[in-house]
Amino acid sequence: MSTRIVVDPVTRIEGHLRIEAEIKDGKIVDAWSAGTMVRGLEIILKGRDPRDAWAFCERVCGVCTTVHALASVRAVEDAIQVQVPPNAELIRNIMFCAQYMQDHVVHFYHLHALDWVDVVSALKANPAATSTLAQSISHWPKSSPGYFSDIQKRLTKFVESGQLGIFANGYWGHPAYKLPPEANLMAVAHYLEALEWQKEIVKVHTIFGGKNPHPNYLVGGMPCSININEANAINAERLAMVGDLLKQGQQFIEQVYIPDVLAVAPFYLDWAGIGGGLDNYLCYGDLPTNGFSDISSYKFQRGAILGRDLSTVHPVDPRDDTGIQEFIDHSWYEYEGAAAGLHPVEGRDKAQVFRAQAALRQSRHRCQVQLAQDAALEGPRHGSRSAGPHARRLCRGQCRDQGCGHRHPGRAQRAAFSPVLDARPHRGPRHRVAARGPLGSGFLQPAPREHQGG
Repeated sequence: MSTRIVVDPVTRIEGHLRIEAEIKDGKIVDAWSAGTMVRGLEIILKGRDPRDAWAFCERVCGVCTTVHALASVRAVEDAIQVQVPPNAELIRNIMFCAQYMQDHVVHFYHLHALDWVDVVSALKANPAATSTLAQSISHWPKSSPGYFSDIQKRLTKFVESGQLGIFANGYWGHPAYKLPPEANLMAVAHYLEALEWQKEIVKVHTIFGGKNPHPNYLVGGMPCSININEANAINAERLAMVGDLLKQGQQFIEQVYIPDVLAVAPFYLDWAGIGGGLDNYLCYGDLPTNGFSDISSYKFQRGAILGRDLSTVHPVDPRDDTGIQEFIDHSWYEYEGAAAGLHPVEGRDKAQVFRAQAALRQSRHRCQVQLAQDAALEGPRHGSRSAGPHARRLCRGQCRDQGCGHRHPGRAQRAAFSPVLDARPHRGPRHRVAARGPLGSGFLQPAPREHQGG
């Protein structure tokens, strides 16, 4: 007899992943994964001022933050054939690199490490032995026995209080954890250090872009002035601070992050043989030093690896219609009047209104339906519970307060939801339809440009 387990959403990742696993005799015999979130940015951007596109696009994520804005502002500049000044290009590259450094550290420690590090096991560690281990793999100064003893005392207070805080809900003590207690204590200490360090490295974004996450950009340049003698500009003091932050980041990566990766990996080498992994890798290149249109000036070169053959890097030209195709067979999108396999520039796709019942694989008493943003159903947010595309919360003309602000759907609009209701499996007397969609149209509605500040 087999059992079906559904985890939806999977936490510690960005993208609302859904995992279903079929278990038989204590082993997983089959599994399915699905990305269940339609962000709807393509729809949100329609009809808006292109100069504002970066502000919307970078809010797709609060973790990878600046890169979506950078790609968006470059797309607009490419469309109107604008080349940014050299100083603006340097600032963008520095901000990109700061994010590149931070993102790897955050992924390893705060999104990934707790799958390999047993926090509670660290209470059994010998601080002196932990210090010896840490000093054998790195010259990081925070490696004394007293330092690790203090970390262990902090953990003990967490555990004895019954409130592990950020370390709660772990599978502590599970035999799949293979690190010795000393390695666990070292990794937990560095986990906490990484939390403090990332608060510092993001200051690079606040200096050049005003804030983090989601720093500010500007089509044609950057919204900051440089004057080494001006207190309200990017002056010599702030440039020196950026240099110090980048040096600290380099030190943390070289003396903490990379040594920890190399120390943890040997204990889990058997995991490298699980799953097929990826065969092909694609890089469009980045860090231009002579304008984004000059591909030869990139510090990160463009190319593709096929079939894991590292001996050959294939050239990549995004403008080549035959070399790059977009396939949507396994997505919640569909092409309008065309088959899959088009160049991204030619592919006009739209989000499917609901998920097909066959793809849901729902449990007996629960049916979730994912709705995409539908222009006919957009409406402003009402309090904290309602948004236009949310079918379950959509006002159906029965509001006590007729000034609620909802767009009350008529018969034709309500009919758009009939496939959703028909998709429910008729297996019992009660079924709950939890419809979710992307942010409603009230998200960041811009005022007319003549009324906007700055």
